[in-house]
Amino acid sequence: MRILLAAIAFVCSVSAASAMSMSFTWGPTAKCFDSKSPPISLSKVPKGTVKLRFKMVDLNAINYNHGGGTVGYAGKNKLPYGAFRYRGPCPPTRHTYEIRVEALDSAGKVLANAKGRRAFP
Repeated sequence: MRILLAAIAFVCSVSAASAMSMSFTWGPTAKCFDSKSPPISLSKVPKGTVKLRFKMVDLNAINYNHGGGTVGYAGKNKLPYGAFRYRGPCPPTRHTYEIRVEALDSAGKVLANAKGRRAFP
């Protein structure tokens, strides 16, 4: 039993250490509904990922749908400004936005997810 618990603890710590992460900058994003996504950086994208699915959420206006997009993944961990289309930020005052990403395999199964937050403007 002790060996089993030790093995489970090891697997959990390895999984936590290898979790996918992402960050973004606003880059050249123009205020008020710039349809081009901001520059995004990813790390530790799992093997088997063929697509990345993004969604942006305004944490100050949760019900506003900014949408997102899906892009093919070929091993590059930087996505340029405009990699996908969405409805960009246009807050009346400073708002905090969260971009969520899911790594998908060829069957559409979610392999990992990550998110990044940034205030705008």
